[in-house]
Amino acid sequence: MKELAVIAIGGNSLIKDSKHQFVEDQYAAICESVSFIVDIIESGIDVVITHGNGPQVGFIMRRSEIAEEHAHMHPVPLVSCDADTQGAIGYQIQQAMHNEFKKRDIQKLAVTMVTQVIVDKDDPAFLEPSKPIGSFYEEAQVDKIKRDHPSWILALDAGRGYRQVVASPKPQSIVEKSAIAMLVNNGFSVIAVGGGGIPVIEVDNQLIGVNAVIDKDYASAMLAAELKADYFIISTAVDQVYINYNQPGEMPVAHLNLEKINALRESGQFASGSMLPKINAVEQFLLAGGKKAIITSPSLLLKAVAGRAGTVIEAE
Repeated sequence: MKELAVIAIGGNSLIKDSKHQFVEDQYAAICESVSFIVDIIESGIDVVITHGNGPQVGFIMRRSEIAEEHAHMHPVPLVSCDADTQGAIGYQIQQAMHNEFKKRDIQKLAVTMVTQVIVDKDDPAFLEPSKPIGSFYEEAQVDKIKRDHPSWILALDAGRGYRQVVASPKPQSIVEKSAIAMLVNNGFSVIAVGGGGIPVIEVDNQLIGVNAVIDKDYASAMLAAELKADYFIISTAVDQVYINYNQPGEMPVAHLNLEKINALRESGQFASGSMLPKINAVEQFLLAGGKKAIITSPSLLLKAVAGRAGTVIEAE
């Protein structure tokens, strides 16, 4: 049986800067990332791709607000925005993979699975919104944003600017996990758990969508563990984990284990809006029995799998 990698792509990495926010720009970024992912597939490893959706959800919500303000159209609930991004981003990844497969004469198909993820209706996250979505704002813009959107909660995101934050409950289980496993076992490359999944709660054995955004790294780690993936890979903007990131004495880290992760986290090395959720997700995967996790940039994916790049994290 082939090895399996679950590869999580950040939603911010699909929008490179404020001048490249069009759908066409996002597709170009996806095509670039997909070419590196298909390198892994060509090496003989099956993949499941997950992705973030923070900026994209924010854009959809803003469009909805403008449409409501100016044309009195009905607002789009956050949970529906989650679903919309799964379809739209999944479609682009799926198409990019199809075209890359054709270029390389790889006999394989990609498919997007619209994925629901169960959360606890009593999760304290609903009382303390913390998940950044949408655009970054400078400090000088904050007062105006608060006047224009009094219901928004803004928070500084890893020193990069202020963003709206929403509830981010922890994932409990993935509704479509058996369907994802079946597709993987039948040779498909699957795009799943987009944006962390569509958050739903169970009430009287019925699923009900809730307005929140699940952290895609946590949901991806859960999926990787449940699929018994050989690799859980987080593809992000940096080539590896750093100590003293963007500070004097910055130093790359090639290998980590659970003990070292805990020590670095307690010393405040991981930013809450940036590397910390990735590290926590890696820990979740390893504690659930996962073998190897990797944090690296898209262009180094294949080298990282071979142990020649990125940060490799194992239990011991």
